[in-house]
Amino acid sequence: MTKKQRAELIQIELEKLYPTVPIPLDHTDPFTLMVAVALSAQTTDKKVNQVTPNLFKVAGTPEKMALLEVQEIKELIKEIGLANTKAKNLKRMAELLLEKHNGIVPQTYEELEALPGVGHKTASVVMSQGFGFPAFPVDTHIHRLMTQWKLTSGKNVVETERDAKKIWKENVWNKLHLQIIFYGREYSPARGNGEKDFLTKMLFDK
Repeated sequence: MTKKQRAELIQIELEKLYPTVPIPLDHTDPFTLMVAVALSAQTTDKKVNQVTPNLFKVAGTPEKMALLEVQEIKELIKEIGLANTKAKNLKRMAELLLEKHNGIVPQTYEELEALPGVGHKTASVVMSQGFGFPAFPVDTHIHRLMTQWKLTSGKNVVETERDAKKIWKENVWNKLHLQIIFYGREYSPARGNGEKDFLTKMLFDK
């Protein structure tokens, strides 16, 4: 099976499994989405979704977040890994949104990635899930599965993202990256033994 055939089969099977894909992180607008994604680094989406309701009650806008002290933010997110660093980043992120963007989340990668705590992956998620721009955010699930499916030889998520964008058409990126994440979690977890990973077997048992 060629790389192109594998990619097409993956897309077909994932569409059967996940015809609709919810955004895993609870949010109400681009700002709360960006905060949630920034918090999700080295933490599960489930844990982020447990913490953000209380955070967003008191700091659901850049204006409200900027008014809090770092220690207050840290207290609200203390169950999440790297809470100290993330609290500092969230406060400064909110301040910069007010100083440079009138409190509105910008819609370019350059401006997003200039904000504290916002790397390329977070910016990609905000661009795709917050604003609907075509993007292919690559997390560890996608990087691992694309390597497993021999669709990339990328040594990091940046290279894997580049390969994903070459393989699949732009109009499926926003949905497909979520479908791969859901598949990874359900059928091929990093610590699993791969027994449920029928897609990899389908690709390479032929």
